[in-house]
Amino acid sequence: MKIALLEDEVEQAQNLSDLLAQNQHSCDCFHTGKSFLYSVLHNSYDLLIMDWQLPDMEGTEVLKQVRAELNWRVPVLFLTQRDSEADIITALDAGADDYLVKPARPGELTARLHALERRSSGENETQEELEIGPYTIDLSKRTIVHRGEEVTLTDKDFDLAVFMFQNIGRLLSRDFLLERVWGISSDINTRTVDTHVSRLRRKLDIKPENGFRIKTIYQHGYRLEKTSE
Repeated sequence: MKIALLEDEVEQAQNLSDLLAQNQHSCDCFHTGKSFLYSVLHNSYDLLIMDWQLPDMEGTEVLKQVRAELNWRVPVLFLTQRDSEADIITALDAGADDYLVKPARPGELTARLHALERRSSGENETQEELEIGPYTIDLSKRTIVHRGEEVTLTDKDFDLAVFMFQNIGRLLSRDFLLERVWGISSDINTRTVDTHVSRLRRKLDIKPENGFRIKTIYQHGYRLEKTSE
């Protein structure tokens, strides 16, 4: 998983980052709410870990902005010293998915993160067919039908289309797409992603008249958005 960590204590942030790396997760660390918000709104992450007490704003306010400005669901774990029932309720009401009190035991933290990952990625795993607007996606046959006509796609085009349709409204950076769809690091030419996205637009006839558009986010990536037909 690619994780964004909001923790103002530098030493604690480093310890958490090291623990996540040991479990094969990549982690970007942020020490202020503003820097964290900027990165989350302009990059792609699988999960967020957030502290409450920050030098510039409260973690709950950061979370409210994340939920308000992004219409995609990303799992959020609150990791903080505040342990009252009222605090837990406040964080969950603000949009947190789980709550853990510091100091967190490494095994429990890892288990919580894996549980959140399963919950997030498993939303559509039991479905063999997805009906999304004018598109019918058969996950077992690996086919996409648009308005009654099957669209000819390469394996990678199909994988990319499914990933984008499962993340409607979410900003997907080129690096993130390379990692999640191609299974490779981002140190190759990201024009590979641009070529495939352009082909999807054409082959699937993705345009506002069909209820969707792929918006290019300058210097960041792409976002599949619903539009009015």
